[in-house]
Amino acid sequence: MSLRKFGPAALLALLLAAAVLTSLALGDSNLSLREVVAAILHRNDSFASTIVWDIRLPRTLVGMAVGAGLAASGVVMQAFFRNALASPGLLGVSSGGALGAVAWMAFSGGAFSLFMVPVASIAGAFLATGAVMLLARRGASPEHLLLSGVALNALFGAGTSFVLGMTAGQFQMSGQILFWLMGGIENRTWEHVWMGLPGIAVCCALLLPLGRSLNLLSLGETGAQSLGVDVGRLRWQLIILSTLLTALATAVGGVIGFVGLVVPHLLRLVFGPEHRRLLLLSMLGGAAMVLLCDLPTRYMPSGMRLGVVTALAGGPFLLWLLRKRPC
Repeated sequence: MSLRKFGPAALLALLLAAAVLTSLALGDSNLSLREVVAAILHRNDSFASTIVWDIRLPRTLVGMAVGAGLAASGVVMQAFFRNALASPGLLGVSSGGALGAVAWMAFSGGAFSLFMVPVASIAGAFLATGAVMLLARRGASPEHLLLSGVALNALFGAGTSFVLGMTAGQFQMSGQILFWLMGGIENRTWEHVWMGLPGIAVCCALLLPLGRSLNLLSLGETGAQSLGVDVGRLRWQLIILSTLLTALATAVGGVIGFVGLVVPHLLRLVFGPEHRRLLLLSMLGGAAMVLLCDLPTRYMPSGMRLGVVTALAGGPFLLWLLRKRPC
């Protein structure tokens, strides 16, 4: 393997490492790089160690998992539908996962509801994916599928609004749900890490060997099948893994848009469409993007949450992309 092949991955890994150290260092009480490294290597009862291990490290790990999961899901969906506009948010998968999680948060009241949120989010995400695939089986064009995603977003958004209305008298619950719908990784604990990180890591690991099949699928289903790809099996693998990634990321980070759209497409423009490399690059780039977008939220008003920052960063990109490739 040549250095040129690993160059982009090494560059993004360095960017991610810098984002991780910055995320651990900055906040209400800024820490120096030496203090961060010492706290990581030597956990004790010191002020810096408490901040790093109990507050910032869980937040950073959740952010990395959310970014990597959403970006990897975006790569799969863009390859699957052969459309640069495809992403978990635009196809309604994120909204479906959000509705499932919000409904559980509002109506369960169980002692173990925190660990049931991913299950409810997965159920909602698969409901949205099933609707999209039902349209795909009927031969809808990619453009129609994207428009269907807009409709699904509106439908699931209406369901979420209904749940919020049902909890309007429960100010603590409705505030918690609204706060979660804005997307963010603050106040994450080690429980949230174990909720999302292992599942997202496993799904990403299972996706990486499918890069060659994604390359062949980009030629079209007929061409891929003629080259030995079991298209039917591959479709289900991609659907299940991308939906799980989106649902788990939504469950632990709330609704965070544009990561699955911006990161894969931008890296494809810069480094090319080879999916064996693009999957890994997008995981690294997505993790770095979420951590970097999270930094301003630590110094701005409470309304400026991670989902707002990613929307401000990704919205103009989507408008540029629509102008370049109108539906």
